[in-house]
Amino acid sequence: MKSNQVLQSFISIFSLLLTVVYGLILRPLMFEQSAFSLEVIFLFSAVFVVIQLMFLGYSWEQIQDSLTKRLTQALPTVLLLFAIGILIGTWMISGTIPILIYIGLKLITAEHIYFYAFVIPILFSMCTGTSWGAIATIGLVIISVSTVVGADLGITAGAVIGGAYFGDKMSPLSDTTNIAAIAVKVPLTDHIKAMRTTTFPSAIISAGLFFTLDYFYPSTSSQLNTASLLNNTLSTIKTMFNINVLLLAPPLIIMVGSIFRKPPLPALIASSFLACVLAAIIQSSSLDNIVQTVYKGFTYDMVQSQPLTSTLTPMLASLFNRGGIYALIDPIIITIMVFIYVGAIDRINALPTVIHYLLNKIKTKSMLVITTLLSSALTNALTSSQYANSFIIGEAFSNKYDEFHLPKPVLSRSLEDTGTMIESLVPWSTTSVFIFSTLGVSIIDYWQWQFLSIINISIAFIFAIFGVGFYNSRAFKSTSLISKGGVKNYDQSL
Repeated sequence: MKSNQVLQSFISIFSLLLTVVYGLILRPLMFEQSAFSLEVIFLFSAVFVVIQLMFLGYSWEQIQDSLTKRLTQALPTVLLLFAIGILIGTWMISGTIPILIYIGLKLITAEHIYFYAFVIPILFSMCTGTSWGAIATIGLVIISVSTVVGADLGITAGAVIGGAYFGDKMSPLSDTTNIAAIAVKVPLTDHIKAMRTTTFPSAIISAGLFFTLDYFYPSTSSQLNTASLLNNTLSTIKTMFNINVLLLAPPLIIMVGSIFRKPPLPALIASSFLACVLAAIIQSSSLDNIVQTVYKGFTYDMVQSQPLTSTLTPMLASLFNRGGIYALIDPIIITIMVFIYVGAIDRINALPTVIHYLLNKIKTKSMLVITTLLSSALTNALTSSQYANSFIIGEAFSNKYDEFHLPKPVLSRSLEDTGTMIESLVPWSTTSVFIFSTLGVSIIDYWQWQFLSIINISIAFIFAIFGVGFYNSRAFKSTSLISKGGVKNYDQSL
């Protein structure tokens, strides 16, 4: 590997790291100036890399080709974000989200709001295989319930995100779980089994912590005020919307689509379309209001019932006013900027070059797993894509795991232990921006309460340091196959 290529690769990556440090850390904390927006950070970094590429002799046509390829890969994510914004709006005008809030207020007790906020998204995301879907739907409902009872929204958001990510990680329906297994060429069951080693202890500890926090950070409203708020909210929902069991059909479409492994975008569109039909039939919404909801989002003045002035507080109004095709425009723009930067550094294969350079320094099994964890975290933080992370790191490290006779599920597990789990803790990631746009809670408020990711990442490193995690186990079919015949025999066993 040419030293100049390694140097240029490090320069292109450090351009982003330096911009992040200056724009997000130094400016607000040391210089008392406003932080740069994420869009500007990635724009500046992309411009720097483009100038670097031109200095290296690449033509604009070559650079543009790399950018276009990456932007093409970003298109499904962009379409998904547009669809989720529409979904939230249509579920609101149809009464689907209000009825879910209604049910949630009936079932979830204020005394254990944080524990429920962690457990319920686990069930939803395991059934659907999507953390984003769980956050945007049941997560939004739980945040709404938390707002009503006066609970800490940062803790609630941390619980929701952690629960959603645990269910997503352990679900055989999850796209990122399947991609990690495919990228490393291990059976899906082996990959999930390996993840239990680090993820199950993290979930148990997190559940205990959230249960404890219910006593240390109780809802701010008194028992009397909480009861009054709950009754007021329930009454307002019944006044604004007609309650009907058919309003549960749109979420059912999402769950059925996930169970039968259907693409998420058509399922979201079908669910939104059904919600529009239900809005017209059950809520008697006009076509103009339905179209306006798809376009700009739902507002409480669209409902047919008008005696709301005495019950509709500003908090409840903000609870209902949301959704629309532009609802998630911030994460959409950031996604585009991230992929522009990634497309630019792709021109010189910056990430693979840096990773291969680091691999030459590895001498022990523990160091190999630790390097995998660090590389996975860095790659996901830079690309905001667990897909890219799985294939880049999986391919780069695969032969090294064979060389050290480490079972491949340890590699696939490590891809998710830091790659998937770090997404919600990186301020500039599309996941963090999506969470803020959907739940209205910023990463500054929830990161320290996102116990699952923090604990999971910590356990992954601790296990790697002490050699824990099936290094010498026969728990995987892959272990003996790799030790006897290498990749060829193992691949033939799949």
